[in-house]
Amino acid sequence: MDILLIAGLWLDGSAWNEVVPTLEALGHRPVPLTLPGQGDGSTSATLDDQVAAVLAAVDSASGKTMVVGHSAACTLAWLAADARPEKVAKVALIGGFPSADGDSYADFFELKDGVMPFPGWGPFEGPDSADLDEETRRTIASAAISVPGGVAKGVVRLTDERRFEVPVVLVCPEFTPAQAQEWIGAGDVPELAKAKHIDVVDIDSGHWPMVTKPIELARILAASAAEA
Repeated sequence: MDILLIAGLWLDGSAWNEVVPTLEALGHRPVPLTLPGQGDGSTSATLDDQVAAVLAAVDSASGKTMVVGHSAACTLAWLAADARPEKVAKVALIGGFPSADGDSYADFFELKDGVMPFPGWGPFEGPDSADLDEETRRTIASAAISVPGGVAKGVVRLTDERRFEVPVVLVCPEFTPAQAQEWIGAGDVPELAKAKHIDVVDIDSGHWPMVTKPIELARILAASAAEA
């Protein structure tokens, strides 16, 4: 199965470099996406531009595909399910939850000169980054790509309730499956509260398992794709 891989804020398709070989060895076709505004020199890219790039990848896939979103990009994966419910076999969400209709995509940190730079490790101290050594932190920070303001402040638009029929696997890195289920049950994640088919899977890592647990993450994604 084609597996589209969308990394979160400040990352491009290379974030999946250590995940791809295992997915290929397990019989899938991983497609890491580098979206508009992710290192192509464009600071004017918008959320709509990124959604269009994701949908183009879905449309070009052979048959149905699984769309994987990490962190903020969980919303991009969910937008793909909304726009192409007949083409998306499954959505995998890693370390994040989809925003609801009308929410901003990722308006988390201050913009500087029209972009949202990586804020340093302060906001991510604790479970998010506990498994990152100093060298890995430096590598991630030095490669971080500032997010265009038109992406970060873009408004999420969801229109097709068939998205709730698309199966979801929620991969829980820095939080536990029990916490995720509690948040969903409490209505804190309204989109997933309406989803008809959710599996919750644990992975013992911080917020970036594609970096610290790539083989384990790939096996989880491959198994989930096989079920789809």
